Amino acid sequence: MNTFGRTLRLTTFGESHGEAIGGVLDGFPSGFAIDPSVIEDALERRRPGKSRLTSTREEMDHVHILSGIHEGVTLGTPITFLIKNEGFRSQDYDALRNVYRPGHADYTYAMKYGVRDVRGGGRASARETAVRVAAGALAYEWLKTMGVEIFTYISSIGHLELEDTLWNQPSTPEYLDYLRSSRNHIPSCPDQALSEQMAEIIEQMREGGDSVGGVISCRVVGLPVGLGEPLYDKCSARLASAMMSINAVKGFEIGDGFRMSKCRGSEVSDEFYLRDNNIRTKANHSGGILGGITTGEDLTFRVACKPTSSIRKVQQTVTTQATPIQLEIQGRHDPCVALRAVPVVEAMTALTLADFYISLLGSKASASQCNLI
Repeated sequence: MNTFGRTLRLTTFGESHGEAIGGVLDGFPSGFAIDPSVIEDALERRRPGKSRLTSTREEMDHVHILSGIHEGVTLGTPITFLIKNEGFRSQDYDALRNVYRPGHADYTYAMKYGVRDVRGGGRASARETAVRVAAGALAYEWLKTMGVEIFTYISSIGHLELEDTLWNQPSTPEYLDYLRSSRNHIPSCPDQALSEQMAEIIEQMREGGDSVGGVISCRVVGLPVGLGEPLYDKCSARLASAMMSINAVKGFEIGDGFRMSKCRGSEVSDEFYLRDNNIRTKANHSGGILGGITTGEDLTFRVACKPTSSIRKVQQTVTTQATPIQLEIQGRHDPCVALRAVPVVEAMTALTLADFYISLLGSKASASQCNLI
């Protein structure tokens, strides 16, 4: 499956070391003005080689729009775009042609298809996520016209964890400004001092040829009541599917998630009350979703990324001929994949939510003054 979405559908194509990667975004509303710099800015956040804490692979990630946009305005037809691959070094993978790398998709792809692209992992490479980020930037710009804002940030690296006391509480303008500040830091944690400590750990991993995992938190504000379908097409289920499709993601939770399993019902009950004649919840332990449908409170969820599997440590593996060997992977790899996954989480969030909106609004999604509730 290379297509994501129901009404707003993104189909991606290309391999890590092929000539280009790209996508077709179908179902995007017509008559929407597009600023190309929005796409470039989003890709810049994901791009490798921009700091010492990420892969040194150099990619400019310029987007070439082939269809669906004319004179800066969407036509309602499929938006097709290409991103050329420029900084690949396929020779780095020659020694891995007959080896299954631990933690990678080499073995499963070979068993499923009988063939695999050894150059950088081919289709299984996180290089493909650049396409998601480009499409997600378009979806996010459309969501902003609905009054929606998405905040994605690093909340933990290794044993370092952000103390987020307002996670399950209504957000305030000051708190949202605090979350926005994460974009000024590397890693993108809103707490600058903690971000610097995280950077030190990642640098230690890089120098030692190892890697470390991390958690990305996401808060979406401005959603209405009513996005999502009961039972088998819940907003929470669709988000889980979107996030678990991202490379290296191994965990997902809505609201207080796993912590709620250790609590009493009286401790995490999101009691209803009236505020300004609107029905609201006093707390938001459920992350803004009840019965799979958005409540109008902030949508909150977390995504856990495993440590990068490509490390310069000796690992035990086998060859394609089932011969046991020891492997030490060389090349240009991220010591913490969570850093560059932040804009990918944002993109998949935008694509998921925009799909729900557009499915609900139908032809009204193309109008400039459409409101859900």
